[in-house]
Amino acid sequence: MLQKSVVTLAVAASFSVLAPAEAQAAAPGEADSSEAGDIVVVGSGQTRSVSTLVPSNLEVLPPGTSVQKALNFLPGVMAQSIDALGVNEQSLSLQVRGFNTTHLGYTLDGMPLGDGAYNNYNGLTISRALISENLGRADLATGIAGLGIASTSNLGGALTYISSDPHQDMGLAVSQTFGSEDALRTFVRFDTGEHGGFSAYLSGQYSEQDLFVNQRAWNKSTGKQFNGKLKYEFTGGTITAFADFSRTNQADDAYLSKEMLGRLGWDWGGYAPDWQSYLGVAYCGVTGPTAPDKCVPAPSPQKNSDVTFTNGQILRNDDLFYVAGDFDITKSLTARVQVYHHEDKGAGNNWIVGWSKQGTPATDDDVPVQIRDTRYTIDRTGALASLNWDVGFNHFQAGFWLEDNTSSAARYIWTNVTGPFSLAHFLKGQPDTAQWVQETKWKTRQFYVQDTVKLFDEALSIDFGFKGTYSKSDAEAQNGIAKTPPPASSQFATGSLTAKDYFLPQVGVHWQVAPQHELFASYAENMAMYQGGFKLGPQSVSQAVWDVQGKTLKPETSRSFEGGYRFVTGPLQVALSGYWVDFDNRLLQYNPCPTNQQQNPGCGNSFHNAGSVTSKGVELGVLWKPLPWLNWYNSASYNKSTYDDDLNWCTATCVVKATAGKQQVDTPKEMFASVLTVKQGGFSASLQGKYTGRRYYTYTNDQSFGGYTTFDLGLGYDFGTLGALKGAKLSLNITNLTNKRYASNFDSSVFAPDDAAGTILVFHSSAPRQAFGTLSIGF
Repeated sequence: MLQKSVVTLAVAASFSVLAPAEAQAAAPGEADSSEAGDIVVVGSGQTRSVSTLVPSNLEVLPPGTSVQKALNFLPGVMAQSIDALGVNEQSLSLQVRGFNTTHLGYTLDGMPLGDGAYNNYNGLTISRALISENLGRADLATGIAGLGIASTSNLGGALTYISSDPHQDMGLAVSQTFGSEDALRTFVRFDTGEHGGFSAYLSGQYSEQDLFVNQRAWNKSTGKQFNGKLKYEFTGGTITAFADFSRTNQADDAYLSKEMLGRLGWDWGGYAPDWQSYLGVAYCGVTGPTAPDKCVPAPSPQKNSDVTFTNGQILRNDDLFYVAGDFDITKSLTARVQVYHHEDKGAGNNWIVGWSKQGTPATDDDVPVQIRDTRYTIDRTGALASLNWDVGFNHFQAGFWLEDNTSSAARYIWTNVTGPFSLAHFLKGQPDTAQWVQETKWKTRQFYVQDTVKLFDEALSIDFGFKGTYSKSDAEAQNGIAKTPPPASSQFATGSLTAKDYFLPQVGVHWQVAPQHELFASYAENMAMYQGGFKLGPQSVSQAVWDVQGKTLKPETSRSFEGGYRFVTGPLQVALSGYWVDFDNRLLQYNPCPTNQQQNPGCGNSFHNAGSVTSKGVELGVLWKPLPWLNWYNSASYNKSTYDDDLNWCTATCVVKATAGKQQVDTPKEMFASVLTVKQGGFSASLQGKYTGRRYYTYTNDQSFGGYTTFDLGLGYDFGTLGALKGAKLSLNITNLTNKRYASNFDSSVFAPDDAAGTILVFHSSAPRQAFGTLSIGF
């Protein structure tokens, strides 16, 4: 196992490999040259399209907002979430140039975060890995990620998050937030200051907020998190250690259909705490001797199929660690070595309709309610190493990444329900039955080499190199811990998948045409490993389906070309880029199940390669600072992502669907954003607006949601030093300022060819206008 040999790998790595170029960028503070401060920095000098978000941009959003959601104003980016803070796991989604969440790459300080899937199997979201106040910067490569990123999912771009370093001076920072839906959040960070090369910080947060939908009980989400970072600088190098402990417990909202929206509105919620009314309607959904007598149909405009007691609880416990060393071996030779470990325990608990036996021969006391208990685990360990070597006008880079991971997913049913209680905890005891239990062992191996040549006094730079990727997943069906093991009809398959390609080239050119004027162009090829999890992975099918399809699947691939122009001067930054992308061997799930039963292999779901998608587009970002206290950023993007083939849709029978030339699902063609920031004396204000164009959720484009515009407002006043306080600040944040209601995230696992009746449960409703007030002080 990799865990047993990670030290040996780290030592060996120092002789062979390099730090990605992204990790060598300037410290975030270096970007803030004006009083107003930059909110984003275009990737000047890069051969690719890169935007850097700096912490000052987060001021327009409430404290604790996910950094991923904060990227929504960048060109070509659509970040969605049902909650104002963007931390709800099920609804958090990202779309960049036609690639969705799980086709992008994510790292923190070089350490891989997986593919961002909700049903985690190889990582975690940035909000569970890093407290937002500890962000140093976030670099978004919107089309082509660097070769050194540790990811097997970055068919599109990549997000590389950098945590802030410990402060050089000792200090204590505390902030307290109160807001809508009984929200509160406390953040504390203590910095030790620098002592003999050592510096460190310890920080923690606690947050809670109720659902905004009409569910009156068991509707609270809580989060507890700790970040710690230690840094030791010495002659010739730096040692860094980081730890993250995250405990999230989130009350969930219902997925809606367009038909439900017309009847029930944006805020339909569960029956809780009205157990008796819920039971009456639930009796109508089961068969048995007591059901006809006790069925109380749902009152209009509800339907019996709408009714739920609560929409469940999402639990995630994460422990994440890394240790990294950066070494200056010679003046021209540097090395970086990093080892990491991540463990996750997760669960999703939901009330469902089904008989629970009360232990007596009579059936009169049975209730038509069961609990569905979905469990996840991750246990992964990895090592990364890299080497930089300057020789003349060449800058050589090489590196590797190794990871071993064991993940599991299981679905259990409890049939001993006697009454209502909170599902906001891991259920103890032995479940009654199991629907499916599957464990998967993952082995990932990746390497890269690259040379950057700088010519003509560094006015011209050329990058060229390649990476190799090997990823294998061995899935095994297991019995699990239930009293009754999974039946063959609903059990997942045992099988193995391998995605490998040892030559994925990338080349880029940057030309400083004249002072402040740059041209750039890049080309890259990428391959994604097969996804895991119980909804998106091709191994989440029955054994019979697997035996037919398993040997026919091909890994998804992409070929990307982009080019553009930058103008960078003191008061003005402009970035204009165009791109062409071929996304091939697209894996599509064929599923005849109802949309609320997508993860049941007994329905006959299967996965197939379904042709390609061609994406073409143009993006513009402009940052203008006309005055020292005024900062105005605008972005615009146009994306045409269309299917190249008609779809041969097979459920009970096969039917050709006319999808060729149709816009890809969940991909708006037009997006515009504007952020205006003012900082004068102690006062600060930020107003952010975003227009998101029409989004389709069917492959034939017969169903969609129209475009919408939202605004967010942030106000603050910094009182500066007050007596013993090093600083004190009051801030007010208002999200969705105009109270615009819209369909936020789409569930990609339920997309279908068409939906004439509008009955697919595909979207979450947006949060209404919410307000948050924060007091921050420093000692």
